Amino acid sequence: MSLNTIAINQRMDKFDNHDSVWLFGYGSLIFKADFPFIERRPACIGGWTRRFWQGSHDHRGTETAPGRVVTLAPEPGGRCHGMAYLVTPEEFAHLDHREKNGYLRLATEMHFEDGGSAEGIVYIATHENEAYLGPASEHDIARQIAGARGPSGPNSEYLLELAKALRDLGKPDPHVFEIERHLATFGIRQPQE
Repeated sequence: MSLNTIAINQRMDKFDNHDSVWLFGYGSLIFKADFPFIERRPACIGGWTRRFWQGSHDHRGTETAPGRVVTLAPEPGGRCHGMAYLVTPEEFAHLDHREKNGYLRLATEMHFEDGGSAEGIVYIATHENEAYLGPASEHDIARQIAGARGPSGPNSEYLLELAKALRDLGKPDPHVFEIERHLATFGIRQPQE
């Protein structure tokens, strides 16, 4: 599958007749909502786990030195916590461009902290896309993140912002926090508040 998934995502018409659609964010969408939204709520989706297995050559790395960003990997019984945004369908033109590096729209059920739920969209980069890097040890992922930088800034900033956002939500993620711990061995730490 091509790196650029905009055209594929534009063919998803499941929510075309809706006035608003829920979008689930589990990576940079938690801490960088660069789009207008109607409502924002902590949420989770089941059957998935967050992993730094997707390459980024367009935001947090380059083609010759890709960074690593998160995608979701199937995990029976797993729960991935993040942030849900209620948006108008017009926002997907921007979101499809933002997530074009191998991410595909998928309809999913999301669960809110108050016990409610809604069907919406999540972007997932599967192993079939050309930018997929796959599993590696948290130490090796941290090493790659420490050395990567792209048009959106250092890859370490992405990791540290995500770790902070998860702490702020009160939703620890062992994979993210272990990479953050290893990143500190390369001299990169959370800024002191």
